[in-house]
Amino acid sequence: MPFPFAPEHYQEQLDTKVERLHALFANRPLPELAVFPSQPTHYRMRAEFRFWHDGDDGWYAMFDPADPKTPLRVDEFPVASQRINELMPKVREAVLSDPELRHKLFQVEFLTTQTGDALISLLYHRKLDDAWEQRARHWQSQWQAAVIGRARKQRLVLERNYVNETLNIRGREYHFRQYENSFTQPNAGVCEQMVGWAKQHSEHSAGDLLELYCGNGNFSIPLADNFERALGTEISRVSVNSAQHNIAANQIDNLRIARMSSEDFSAAWLGQTESRRLREWEIDQYDFKTLLVDPPRAGLDADTIALAKRFERILYISCNPETLAQNVADLGSEYRIEAAALFDQFPYTDHMEAGLVLRRD
Repeated sequence: MPFPFAPEHYQEQLDTKVERLHALFANRPLPELAVFPSQPTHYRMRAEFRFWHDGDDGWYAMFDPADPKTPLRVDEFPVASQRINELMPKVREAVLSDPELRHKLFQVEFLTTQTGDALISLLYHRKLDDAWEQRARHWQSQWQAAVIGRARKQRLVLERNYVNETLNIRGREYHFRQYENSFTQPNAGVCEQMVGWAKQHSEHSAGDLLELYCGNGNFSIPLADNFERALGTEISRVSVNSAQHNIAANQIDNLRIARMSSEDFSAAWLGQTESRRLREWEIDQYDFKTLLVDPPRAGLDADTIALAKRFERILYISCNPETLAQNVADLGSEYRIEAAALFDQFPYTDHMEAGLVLRRD
């Protein structure tokens, strides 16, 4: 069950997660656990709300999964960034005052950064026309935030479809372009700690790095400094394009991104399927010793487990410690847990992220 939003009890809630994580590894005790807390408020960089129309009034709404038909009015959202909370009343007032902005608007999405950049997506149950675009451009200027209008089979990008984030990872600033509707870590402060932990535990590494599920390069770009060469795989075209931009922006010259799912990559490398792309990337020229994975909640599939067993060291970042524990068991007793961490990416929920460094004895 989710925890109540109670910043004064945040530490108690975090302690409960620590106990849960240790319990999941009762049969394989963890080394001393590094715990990385979140800011108790204003930590979430993105948020989305239904816009609920009520006569002449209108307001942001969210829904309780236990009662999905009853809208809950949201006038402020303290878990979201200060920038989101600053924009929420401005956007609502504009929507209520401007018929073009309001007509058949049903959802508002915010994407922000620690540096104050912002993108607002307005979703409609109608086709958007020149009149809407003219008014939206006016409000974009007023809000000082990029605006996108979306409707069925329609997407109007008025200025840009991304925000620019800067993350401080172990004393160095890294710059990331984050696109609308692509995956980014929602809690930027904890993200900095999570990537910093992975970078710390890969310092002075021998050989090359392979990262599966690399997204926009959130991990592989900062970690590339610690390796001779690095290769990331990612299936999403938007994320691959974002990663390529971020590699150039951060002047990383030893990292390549391969557009391929981790499952297909694993099957091809294990020789189960033919892959021209693996030959093009000259996989046999790499000296892979470290594997970094940050998989979806389902964890690693059997082929990826088989691939992982070819590596001396595995950096495993998990958004689902239950599947993490199962994957560790699948890897077998020849891997010892060298380091462990809990990252509280989602305060006031039962979700937690964990990190393990696994080394083959």
